[in-house]
Amino acid sequence: MRRTDKALLYKGLNTMVICLLCSFAGPSLLYVAFGNPSKPLYWPLMLLGCGICITAIVLGFRGLRHIGDSMFKQNQS
Repeated sequence: MRRTDKALLYKGLNTMVICLLCSFAGPSLLYVAFGNPSKPLYWPLMLLGCGICITAIVLGFRGLRHIGDSMFKQNQS
């Protein structure tokens, strides 16, 4: 009978929580940046917001992979 690897499951859930935070922070920064295109911080805020959005996507896939591996991957022992 297969057992869930709890350490890997917690790692995946932790990654998903960070992904959730980035999913809100990235679009919020983009909204602020697009609201003030004439300000000097327009480009840095836009680049930072895009970077955080891309990070959220990557972390989402990594978190789902960790959660799936914790439930379905066979242990080598």
